Amino acid sequence: MIRMAQWGMGHGHAAGKARSMATNPDVELVGVYEEDASRKDYEGVRRLRSVDELLAPDVEAIAIEGRNDQALAMAHRTIDAGKHLWWDKPAGDDWAGYVAFVEKLKRSGKHLQMGYMLRYHDAFRTVADLARDGALGHVFSMRVQMSTHVPSTNPSGLNNRSLIAQHRGGILFDLGGHVLDQVVWMMGRPTRVTPFLKNHDTPDLPAFADNTVTVLEFPRALATVEISCLAATAGTRRLELHGTKASAIIAEQFEQAGILRIVDGEGTREMRPGNPSRQEQYDRELVAFVRTIRGEQPSDRSLAHEILVQETLMRATGGIPGG
Repeated sequence: MIRMAQWGMGHGHAAGKARSMATNPDVELVGVYEEDASRKDYEGVRRLRSVDELLAPDVEAIAIEGRNDQALAMAHRTIDAGKHLWWDKPAGDDWAGYVAFVEKLKRSGKHLQMGYMLRYHDAFRTVADLARDGALGHVFSMRVQMSTHVPSTNPSGLNNRSLIAQHRGGILFDLGGHVLDQVVWMMGRPTRVTPFLKNHDTPDLPAFADNTVTVLEFPRALATVEISCLAATAGTRRLELHGTKASAIIAEQFEQAGILRIVDGEGTREMRPGNPSRQEQYDRELVAFVRTIRGEQPSDRSLAHEILVQETLMRATGGIPGG
C-alpha cells in the first residue's frame, strides 16, 4: 500500500485525482491539504491541517493539484521532503526554477510523473504506436486543434481567463502541455518553435492570449498546434498525423473519440481502440505511477521526456527562446 496525500484543490483535475487515489486498492489517501478555507472538502476525504502533516515521513508520494501559479513551489517543497511526485500539468512558467527542481529530483532518485492524461487514452496510444513503429511511413505533418470555451470568470475559480491570464502564453500555457506531450513523443525535439499569441476577444485582459497557434519545425516535418478559449465547445477538437504511407485522424470530439480513421492509398478504414472517460484516464495514470514506484514497471515516460515537454511549452509561450 502506497501512502499518498494531495497538495491543493485549485487545479481543474484536482477532484478527479483525489477520487482516483481514494478508489485505488494499492493507495491509501492520507488526506488533502488546501490552505484556502473557502474550498469545500471532498466527501469522505480527510482535510489535512498543515504542510508538515502533508509531508509527514510516512507519506511516500504527493499529488500536486494546486493552481498553476502555486505548483512549482509545491514541487520544490515536495522533493525537498523526499517524496515521489504525481504532478498535474503544466510544470510552472519559471524555466530556471524548473531546472533547479529537476536537479534536486535527479539527486533524490524519486519518480516524477506529469498529469498528461492523453497518454492513457486508447486512441492517442494507438496513433502514437502507428507513428513510432513506422506504420504511417515518414510522418511529415502533424496538426492538433485543442480549443475550448473558458469564461472570463466562474463561481468555482478553477478555470477562467482571469486566472490563466497571469501566465505567459495564456490559454496555450494552460492546455498546450497535453498536446505538446503528444507531439514530442511522436516527433522528437523541434528545431524551432514559433508561437502566434493573440488577444481577439478578451478586451478586459489585453495581455491575455485567448487565440493561439504554434508552429513547430523538425528536420523533415512540421507540426501546428491550435488552441483557443473562444470556441463554443470543446467538441470540435481534432488530431491529424500525416505520413508518406498513411494518415491517422482523431476527429470525433478528440478525448471522447471512439473512432480513429486511417486513410491510405486504398481508402479509409475505421479503428475503435477504446474510449475511456476522463476519470478512467486519471485512474490509469495512477496505476502506472504506483507500479513504477514499486519497481513493477519502467516509467511510461522518461524524465528526459518530461523535461522536453516542459522545455517545448516554455519555447512556445515565450519563457525561453524558441529558436
